[in-house]
Amino acid sequence: MSHHAHAHAHGLIDPSIRRSREGLRAVAVALGVLGAAAIAQAIIFAATGSVALLADLIHNFGDALTAVPVGAAFLLRSERAERYAGLAVVAAIFVSACVAGYESMVRLIEPRAPDHLGALAAAGAIGFFGNWVAARVREGAGRRLASPALIADGAHARADAYVSLGVVASAAVVALGVGLADPLIGLAITGVILCITWQSWRTVRRHGHPH
Repeated sequence: MSHHAHAHAHGLIDPSIRRSREGLRAVAVALGVLGAAAIAQAIIFAATGSVALLADLIHNFGDALTAVPVGAAFLLRSERAERYAGLAVVAAIFVSACVAGYESMVRLIEPRAPDHLGALAAAGAIGFFGNWVAARVREGAGRRLASPALIADGAHARADAYVSLGVVASAAVVALGVGLADPLIGLAITGVILCITWQSWRTVRRHGHPH
């Protein structure tokens, strides 16, 4: 049996040192980008006290924390650890959807339009670009390394990018005088995140049960 066939048969069970290093590098770069974005958002939140921005911060910090199980999986160089890391990421995406949905329902029942809309929009833009860059880094590395955990983690960052973009859209529409748009946009974002949760679960499950 050739070395290529041997590597193909074992998949993630026989990862090289180079693969481990590339996976860790992708996790570290994404964590750095998300950390910088979250710090910038935290500074703006301290100045504005926006509840919408607080919800976005929760998403972004949660996304950054998913680097822990994924990084550990690459350090262990284990297919099982990587699969569990992917499941942890899927769970984190689902929790993000629950938080977004809860916040949106509360605002729909008890409407309160956010203030400091200019700063809110700027913070949302920062969150969007930070998460989008992190998603590109993670998903690109995930496809190259055939890593379901990195692919799912990239989907999580992409989901949070949509959350941040929703903050920008909410600030813009509320500025036009439509206060109820804030929770309605939040519910739409929740639907998008739930779809990404399902896609990520299918990715992790497919890689975890090869034919």
